[in-house]
Amino acid sequence: MNRRAAYAFAITLAVCLPRSPAVSAAARGIPSVSDVESSTVYVARRGWHIDIGLAAAALTAPLSQAGRDLPGARYIFFGFADKHYLLAANHRAPVLLSALFPGAGIMLTTGIPNSPAAAFGEKHVIALRVTPDQMRDLQSFIWRSLRTQDEALKVFQQGPYDGSVYFLAVRKYSAVHTCNTWGAEALRAAGFHVHAKGVIFAWQLWSQARRLKRSQNQPPAAGASLLVGTAD
Repeated sequence: MNRRAAYAFAITLAVCLPRSPAVSAAARGIPSVSDVESSTVYVARRGWHIDIGLAAAALTAPLSQAGRDLPGARYIFFGFADKHYLLAANHRAPVLLSALFPGAGIMLTTGIPNSPAAAFGEKHVIALRVTPDQMRDLQSFIWRSLRTQDEALKVFQQGPYDGSVYFLAVRKYSAVHTCNTWGAEALRAAGFHVHAKGVIFAWQLWSQARRLKRSQNQPPAAGASLLVGTAD
């Protein structure tokens, strides 16, 4: 890969920086959801970046610690990112090119006081049904992605907009393990039949999430599980 191509690829990876969600003033400060969506996982496309979200009230220990610093959140979205890029004072060529190589990862965690569709746009959110076991496995995967000390989760620093915080991540970020790779791994950990290897860009994961949604919307065959689209 020549320098120009590497620079273009690095820009593509670096713009994994998620767009800010739209949060209405009327929605701020609402502490909880009346109907807990404990059986739904949300896949949100935020430009070149994909987040995985859950209802805040559905979080169980130890992952429920993530909601402690996001008061008023109805939903909490988790997204993996490049720590060096997100926290850099400028995003010039050396910073962009560094995204090609393994470096420290960070988890941008966003609290949404309104609905995912209202925050990100209805066409940018896919809701997938899950069983209690799938929900447990997904939360376990997210928890293992967060760097903790003595099983305690601590905010690294405030996020780029209101209702967001950074937690340190366990995994490293690189050209072959991006925010979208992590999102695919999260869905796979939840038992969905998706592939994570080679998933670098948002469209690669988004197309799989759309397929899962179409599968779940199909009437189940006689005797089949209601949660189609999951791994065997």
